[in-house]
Amino acid sequence: MAPGVPTLLLLSLLCLPSLPPHVASCPAACRCYSTTVECGALQLHVVPPGIPPGTQTLFLQDNSITRLESGILAPLAALRHLYLHNNSLRALEPGVFRAQSHLLELALTGNRLHGLRLGAFTGLAQLRVLYLAGNQLVQLLDFTFLHLARLQELHLQENSIEALEDQALAGLSSLALLDLSRNQLGTISRETLQPLASLQVLRLTENPWRCDCALHWLGAWIKEGGQRLLSSRDKKIICAEPPRLALQSLLDISSSSLICIPPSVHVEPLEVTANLGEDLKVACQASGYPQPLVTWKKVAQPREGQRPSQAQPEGGAQGPGSHGASDTGSGMLFLTNITLAHAGKYECEASNAGGAARMPFQLLVNLSQQLQLAPLPPLTVGPTGHEPLDEASSMAFRALGLAMQTTIAAAIALLALTALLLATLICRWRRRRKKALGPPGEGALFVNDYSDGPCTFAQLEELRDERGHEMFVIDRSKLLFAESPAETPGRSTPGPAQGIPLQPPASYEIHC
Repeated sequence: MAPGVPTLLLLSLLCLPSLPPHVASCPAACRCYSTTVECGALQLHVVPPGIPPGTQTLFLQDNSITRLESGILAPLAALRHLYLHNNSLRALEPGVFRAQSHLLELALTGNRLHGLRLGAFTGLAQLRVLYLAGNQLVQLLDFTFLHLARLQELHLQENSIEALEDQALAGLSSLALLDLSRNQLGTISRETLQPLASLQVLRLTENPWRCDCALHWLGAWIKEGGQRLLSSRDKKIICAEPPRLALQSLLDISSSSLICIPPSVHVEPLEVTANLGEDLKVACQASGYPQPLVTWKKVAQPREGQRPSQAQPEGGAQGPGSHGASDTGSGMLFLTNITLAHAGKYECEASNAGGAARMPFQLLVNLSQQLQLAPLPPLTVGPTGHEPLDEASSMAFRALGLAMQTTIAAAIALLALTALLLATLICRWRRRRKKALGPPGEGALFVNDYSDGPCTFAQLEELRDERGHEMFVIDRSKLLFAESPAETPGRSTPGPAQGIPLQPPASYEIHC
């Protein structure tokens, strides 16, 4: 072999087209070439395993994928284009795209997304185009797209979007195209579009616009300069209501015709007494144009030293059976399984673009089955003071019925009398125990002293100490025997036979 052949062979091998190292690991039934993987229309229910880590373009459209599991896309950090349109996705887990920091285009058109959670697009710092058209979105919450600072196109057409919160588009400072056509929008606020400093194309057509005072700013904005964002077709923002303005273009309506009727509120009755364990429904009727949104809240009682105007609404969980009020927007307050904690002051608020109106409602809770609550005399503090007790601390007792209040007072008095009688009996028993003598042999002092000879009762002296204990003490200075009353003082005794007979020596046990 010629000396130059190995060199030529080596050069030939080096000049061959380089084969991607991941071709051999292509998922089953998918097609892989270069940095692209095609897995479309394969009736897949999940993202297939084995996708090469170096993939930059991934086609998963026209399948039946219902969910993107957390971490399923983590190995695909090199993705630039991801196509998931026409699947059955119902939700996006927060952080599911966290590893796709280089993704430029994301297609989610034609899925079944009902809502977008906060953090669903975290990690997509380089995303330029986002397709969300043809889903079932109803509302866009504040800060939904906060992490998409470089997004240029946002396609939201053909959904069921009824409302955008004021900060729903916050963070989209680079957005150039916003398509909200063919939704269910009735109104849109100036604050919603304010973050879109780079906006060039705005599509708002084919929505049931409600032409009232809330849209006055939009008509003025389009006439002043916003029309440059709208094509001749997009300028036809047609009113759906009120009926007198239906089918007219917003730009053709005078500002004086865009009116709102402030809401009015009616709650009947204003005070209800409910029994423990009952369920309660209270209607709040509101009128106005546009139709007011009705909310209920429970008003916190003012604390000591706080004016009533400073009281803040109570927070906490909302919903039936909770200590707060149900905010349903339907005008109904629902409370289930009523307890003493439900008692208090509530407030119904109705609001629309024309203003807000409020109406208080008082709920009393009766522990007895009595339906009417008798008024209580005002309570005072101190003998000369006239300051009422704190309302929050006495609210629970005041909410009771008169019969139950009387029962509780009688029970407390009976307990106090029982305690007094018991204390009296204990004192009397202790006194009797101190005075009573113990049983034979208990507490006795036995004296058996024979050192000085026997003693008689004539030598015993009775003593009593400060506690009333009695004792007998031998006094040796006394005579052994007392003198006989019949004895003559000067008479001598010649002997034992002639004197007083001596008793035999004996010992005595002395008890005290």
